[in-house]
This record gives sequence, structure tokens and C-alpha cells, in this order.
Amino acid sequence: MNKLTKTLDKLNFLPESLRMKAISFAIGSTVKFVGTSGIQFEKITPNELKVSLENKNKVRNHIGQIHAAATTLLAETATGILVGVNIPDNKIPLMKTLTVDFIRRSKGKQTAVSSLTNEQISLIQNTDKGETLVPVKVTDETGEEVVKASMLWAWVLKK
Repeated sequence: MNKLTKTLDKLNFLPESLRMKAISFAIGSTVKFVGTSGIQFEKITPNELKVSLENKNKVRNHIGQIHAAATTLLAETATGILVGVNIPDNKIPLMKTLTVDFIRRSKGKQTAVSSLTNEQISLIQNTDKGETLVPVKVTDETGEEVVKASMLWAWVLKK
């Protein structure tokens, strides 16, 4: 268990709906860009993370959809926090490569789901230095995939 999971575990006494709002607030207060954008956490497990972003004015582009940069932030948050809940406190996660393919224009709210295999989790937890590719799928309110992305996350020991 690391510092992030210890913090999140302190919120387990809350009912699920309130707990996820509290987690969204806690992470958004620490990672200001996540909080400013309004990203909401819906599910956090060691193997999967789900976040969403409403199509609100502050994240819209010139055609009224969620801006590409906000969509990328959503995808990065899904992968970064997932790595974050799995990485020991003696290591630092680092983004190495971000690949984002925009498939089609989105409609309304976007949801991003990222996942790690048990093998990836073991690698993160048991090697001093390494990297792993974390896939993330972004869908819109119709349930259609609008973005396919992957983030290459690395880690090193803290100095």
C-alpha cells in the first residue's frame, strides 16, 4: 500500500456515490489541472480506473465539443492515477510517451477506462526501474469509442 492508496482508503467509510465524489475532490485538489477541468473518478481498482468529463463550457472547443487537450488530459489521468495506485512510495512515475488517436468527433460527456494486467502491476511493484504501456479507451455519451490512446509510463527509484 502506498501513500495514494492509504489516502483513498480513508474514504472507504463513505457510501459509494459520496466516496467517488470525495476521491475526485481529493485528487483534484492535489493535481490542480485535474480539479480545474472537472474530471470525475468513477472506479479505482489496482487493475482498472474509470474517469469521466462532462462537456462543460470550460473544457469546450470552438465547435462545442470537449477540446482535444481536455480529452488527452482525461486519458492521461486514467493511466497516471492507475499507475499511481500501484507504484511503491520509493519510486517516481514518469510519462515517456503519449499516443492519442482521435477516431471521431465526440458527443457530450466522455469516459476514459484504463487497465493494467497483473503482470504489469508486478513489474511496477517489483522492479527498481522499468516501463509499461498502459492502454486507455475513451468513449462519449453514446458509448462509441472516440479516442484510442496509450501512455508509456516509466518509473525509477527516488533519489
